[in-house]
Amino acid sequence: MRYTAIGKTGMEISHICFGASSLGSVFRATKENESYAAVEAAIEGGINFIDVSPYYGHYKAETVLGGALKRIPRDKYFLSTKVGRYGKDGVNTWDYSGKRATESVYESMERLGIDYIDLINVHDIEFQAALPGGLQKVVDETLPALVELKKKGVVGHVGITDLQLENLKWVIEHSEPGTVESVLNFCHFCLNDDKLVDFLDFFESHGIGVINASPLSMGLLTERGVPDWHPAPRPLVEACAKAAAYCHEQGYPIEKLAVQYSVSNPRIAGTLFSSANPDNVKRNIAWANEEPDWTLVEKVQQIIGDQKRVSWANS
Repeated sequence: MRYTAIGKTGMEISHICFGASSLGSVFRATKENESYAAVEAAIEGGINFIDVSPYYGHYKAETVLGGALKRIPRDKYFLSTKVGRYGKDGVNTWDYSGKRATESVYESMERLGIDYIDLINVHDIEFQAALPGGLQKVVDETLPALVELKKKGVVGHVGITDLQLENLKWVIEHSEPGTVESVLNFCHFCLNDDKLVDFLDFFESHGIGVINASPLSMGLLTERGVPDWHPAPRPLVEACAKAAAYCHEQGYPIEKLAVQYSVSNPRIAGTLFSSANPDNVKRNIAWANEEPDWTLVEKVQQIIGDQKRVSWANS
């Protein structure tokens, strides 16, 4: 396992990290004991960074993760959670006010059974872009509330997350230097989309650490194919399906290649994957500790062709 500092935070995290969204039964029905075992497998495999959100499973993921963490010493992991995106009874809600952000941090700590959050993020800021106040509200209200909690020692570091890289850049440019310490971006450093590399110089010049997520591009890069809810346009789905079929013919699952590729850039501190299955966790760790077949990477990207870097709106 390789460990890299997230920007200037001093947190050295594993190059593959555990995303706890699956613990909220986001992708399938899950059992708590299996979820606990998945978290334990991650820690035992050398993973030391866990990311979650109150939004995942509408608070379930944090609650289940809290149960798992009771079994694990606090010095074995860094914990990241989020504010701004929530939900209840199947209805999604957004609230980026400073008041709600502060309340949310304390609520998350209670669900997680901890008294300190290593990294607190403003979740999916593009949704605030569509609300009154736009992204300026993140700058003027959400982030200052989190910085205040940092001053009180409740949280260690402050970050922002989004699918849209341009939004991350905008908020950083309009915030006081040092406010944003890390960014979490997903589906932009994977086999079908490497747009994140275009922004690394910018993030590094501001001393900001980079976390990548979703090496399988939310299911695009799998043999079973995308779930029905996936927002990718049809030509991209078809191109990735052809790439997956080619990898299968070579006896090299596209999932394996995708994980290996997504952890291959040393300028990215860590890459998040999510699974509530301990066997899948162990498999992903093993894959992440191997070098990808770069000839196959090149062939897959040729198959994806003009669909490379084709993206979609968050949902």
